[in-house]
Amino acid sequence: MWIYLHETQINMPRKAINRLKAVLAEQGKTNKWLAEMLSKNETTISRWCTNEVQPSVENLVEIAKLLEVDVKELINSTKSTK
Repeated sequence: MWIYLHETQINMPRKAINRLKAVLAEQGKTNKWLAEMLSKNETTISRWCTNEVQPSVENLVEIAKLLEVDVKELINSTKSTK
């Protein structure tokens, strides 16, 4: 994400909200497979996997069903571990 303040460019790191890429890899599944299963464009899946954009809750639930995981496994925790 790029933010411009008074014509100064600042690169803000993107926070990984979902774990979709990791869960697909753990199961040996590809972005192409998921795109076909959801009838979505591969670019959309890629953007979800890189956390550029986030899938809707409805899509997360459908992905969890396809991957046979709890939807919570697709989302990074917001709690910090101590």
